[in-house]
Amino acid sequence: MASIVQRIKEYFQSQKGREGVERVKTAARDPRNRERVHRLMDQWRGRRAGTRHRDV
Repeated sequence: MASIVQRIKEYFQSQKGREGVERVKTAARDPRNRERVHRLMDQWRGRRAGTRHRDV
């Protein structure tokens, strides 16, 4: 039986896995999604909205 790491590697090398990676890359380039992620991370870190450092 293949290890979990091997199964993950095989998935990402498959057509379905490559398509999923492309969808994620496209979504990551969207400025609205980037801002949503930054706000979520700020909440998770306990920072208040609007106090995010611009070191991105």
